[in-house]
Amino acid sequence: MEIRKADAGQGWRWIADGFGLFRKNPPIWITLFVIYFLIVIVVSIVPVVGPLVMTLLAPVFTAGFMLACRDVEAGEELELGYLIAGFKNNTGQLITVGGIYLVGSITILGLMMMAGGGSILGSAALGQMQGAEPTEAMVGAMGGMLVALLVAMALLVPLLMAYWFAPALVVLRNMTAMDAMKLSFVGCLRNMWPFLVYGVIAFILMMIAMIPFGLGMLILVPVLNASIYLGYKDVFPAEPEMEAEAPVLPA
Repeated sequence: MEIRKADAGQGWRWIADGFGLFRKNPPIWITLFVIYFLIVIVVSIVPVVGPLVMTLLAPVFTAGFMLACRDVEAGEELELGYLIAGFKNNTGQLITVGGIYLVGSITILGLMMMAGGGSILGSAALGQMQGAEPTEAMVGAMGGMLVALLVAMALLVPLLMAYWFAPALVVLRNMTAMDAMKLSFVGCLRNMWPFLVYGVIAFILMMIAMIPFGLGMLILVPVLNASIYLGYKDVFPAEPEMEAEAPVLPA
């Protein structure tokens, strides 16, 4: 499969065009994501198991949003049914993507603790016992914490790269979870500059969206999800005969 190397400016284009998809039906887009957030909150309330389940199911919901973006772009009507569309298209592979991401996240957390993350607890304990004044032990603990954060960042970025386009590749290209994550990683790696531009702009927009009590996120989150689809289209040139396998909207 061809992997296109986009210009740096495309990072902004993905977000701008994502807003274009959002404008085609703002009320339904907002409703879809409000319902999704409520599901996340309800499931995550369950101790221990809840967050794990949501991590596994997140790619399934994302796949539904990818199908919605594809069909809205093609002129189809946006419906609330897209929220569960991923549960009827390669669901097993999508859950596998979530499983790989979950295992990777847990592994990174473990390595972070081994690299010095345990010093965070030691630093907190020292702070309670000795007050706010810095001591040699506290400075050492902070140094260990910095090492742990650097290790986590070095490992988390590649994991996110492998995850980014995976749901779209699974549901729109009928790929296995492992192949989709490998291809997603390579696609992100070859497009570091547009992703850098994308990240900076997305961060600025998030800061702005949070100002009015976070209400701007009702618009920004659907736009950023649409931008993932548009980035996928840009990085992986369309192959209609492959994408046609995914139905417009499951019955």
